[in-house]
Amino acid sequence: MANVAFIGLGVMGYPMAGHLQRAGHQVTVYNRTAAKAASWVESYGGQSAATPAEAARGQDVVLLCVGNDDDLREVVCGEQGVLAGAHNGMVLVDHTTASAGVARELSALAAEQGVGFMDAPVSGGQAGAENGQLTIMAGGDEAVFDLVRPILSSYSRMLRLMGPVGSGQLTKMVNQICIGGLLQGLSEAMHFAQQAGLDGDAVVSVISKGAAQSWQMENRYRSMLDGEFDFGFAVDWMRKDLSIVLEEAGRNGARLPVTALVDQFYADVQAMGGGRWDTSSLIARLQRDS
Repeated sequence: MANVAFIGLGVMGYPMAGHLQRAGHQVTVYNRTAAKAASWVESYGGQSAATPAEAARGQDVVLLCVGNDDDLREVVCGEQGVLAGAHNGMVLVDHTTASAGVARELSALAAEQGVGFMDAPVSGGQAGAENGQLTIMAGGDEAVFDLVRPILSSYSRMLRLMGPVGSGQLTKMVNQICIGGLLQGLSEAMHFAQQAGLDGDAVVSVISKGAAQSWQMENRYRSMLDGEFDFGFAVDWMRKDLSIVLEEAGRNGARLPVTALVDQFYADVQAMGGGRWDTSSLIARLQRDS
């Protein structure tokens, strides 16, 4: 069992930190909204800290799950950030979906204090976090990975080291490219079925047994047809992720015409007031123009 801190108690971090406490680790949490941290302690036990630096003091591992690159820099490098309370030999694991560049930047700063670093973005959404069934794609040294593997196993079903620091974030970008394309294709397919007067349930019962099958089809087609989008991974978050993808593609020369188009479709959904809708809401944009 380890002494760990968890920074960021959003829809993902809150249950992830809970799994750590239930697994027997000694968990200290920090959240910008102190009431959220207090609620977590009431639900799971453990303790809360007033600052990231305070949360990090004396810990074996500090885990992060915040919003974006700037949030990461603030909670890690700020005056009361994690590194202000870090000690030689501590390990910092970042679950935020962020850029590969900021992962390398923070890794270098951590190394100056003898702190290990691993970027470890996750996939599986809120349900995966709550059920402890996340997929974690990691970037960093193998020795650091081996050290934190038992801790990350508390809330993951798939955990793999993809390469040096930054590789986890690059793999998460591949994941988001796939999801964006799948959801656009599924949205168009369900919209076509509706316009053609077909029974959507009957259609999916057939095509999901063939080459068109996907997790998105089986878990999102029904809510698409019903126009229910008040759950899951928000459009605002997907646009943040796709902006990271497209910026990285600009650096490495990858051609992503479909991803760029889907990003613009999500911008249309935002303009419709759907920024907090689930990413399956792409179908609403098609229905709007019918």
